[in-house]
Amino acid sequence: MKTRTMLRSLVAALALTLLLQPALAGPPLICQTIEIGDAGSLPWGGSQWRDVKRDYDLNRLVDDTLALLQPNTPVLARMETLRRATVYAVWSKVDHEVGMPVKDHRIADELLTRLMDRTREAVRNNQSPALALFDAGYLISCYQQANYQPSAAAGGRLEGYSMVRKAAGFNVSPAEMQFALSLISRHPTRATHPEHLQKAVAGAADGSLLARNLLKHFGKPGQNLAALRSQVAVVKN
Repeated sequence: MKTRTMLRSLVAALALTLLLQPALAGPPLICQTIEIGDAGSLPWGGSQWRDVKRDYDLNRLVDDTLALLQPNTPVLARMETLRRATVYAVWSKVDHEVGMPVKDHRIADELLTRLMDRTREAVRNNQSPALALFDAGYLISCYQQANYQPSAAAGGRLEGYSMVRKAAGFNVSPAEMQFALSLISRHPTRATHPEHLQKAVAGAADGSLLARNLLKHFGKPGQNLAALRSQVAVVKN
């Protein structure tokens, strides 16, 4: 009986995952932008996901990214900044349409190394590592979806999903971090994806940036937040 109930739950979760996911043009952490309102991010040339600023000096990427990831930077802005950094440092190496070819992964590894250093520094100083851990884990997840394996010295053996999930445990911007986890667990699909999405939708306020992003990434045309909440609700056996 218990086994049958577990199987039903797994089938329901899989069905919900398939229901919520329209066809993806590519990995969601890379090919789908995050709306950030008036928050700052890395220089960009347009509204499309790979509209880099072609005259941007990539030698500035690490310092510019770190400067943007301040303690008061919203989680959504952190996500978009790390997405753009990945397009500049990793994706442009394999996608000629970006128009900014990267010769090597030196900048990509340096950025991850510096973010990992921030995490260690927070722990050493008895500060909350939540945001630093989130940044490093989200960047690793972006790299993983971009099919890039960082060097072992930079942190290439770490799993981004686990790091972001641990960061979410500190209860800093919980709904936004659950949204991040829903994107990470969407590709490749994890069994925990519906749970993360449900928590993100439950914590989103009507009209908020988070609500707009949830509808953009997971909603149907013309759908509002209330309808998305109903869509992601799961009836427990």
